[in-house]
Amino acid sequence: MKLPQKVYLIDTNVVLRYLLGDHAEFSPKAKAFMSDVSEGTRKAEIPDVVIVECVYVMEKYYEIPKSEIVEKLSGILNFSGIVNPDRSEILEALLKYQNSNIDIVDCILAARSSPEKIVISFDKDMEKLKAVSERL
Repeated sequence: MKLPQKVYLIDTNVVLRYLLGDHAEFSPKAKAFMSDVSEGTRKAEIPDVVIVECVYVMEKYYEIPKSEIVEKLSGILNFSGIVNPDRSEILEALLKYQNSNIDIVDCILAARSSPEKIVISFDKDMEKLKAVSERL
């Protein structure tokens, strides 16, 4: 019997140290781990809450432009070892985020919306994002 392969849940600090290369001790470790994920020798998932936190930290603290944030995070999500079941939704949300002045959480909600999953909100942004939504 073959044992299931481990899947690692990647935390925000690992993603940021990898992308920013700004920590003498942690960045090389993050780079080595993410290299394995890139090559597919390790399987990993980046939860959407981690993506949200990465966006906020890079945008607000590091003042990285949206286009660069989206490029960096999309690149990681396309690593061969990333096994997110919601990868296409997160990638769609990142594109919505890049092409609007709407926060990443609303973009994720819009990307996840469907006739079976209707976003309920007071926010007019859902219409701009072409979400399947209803306003209260």
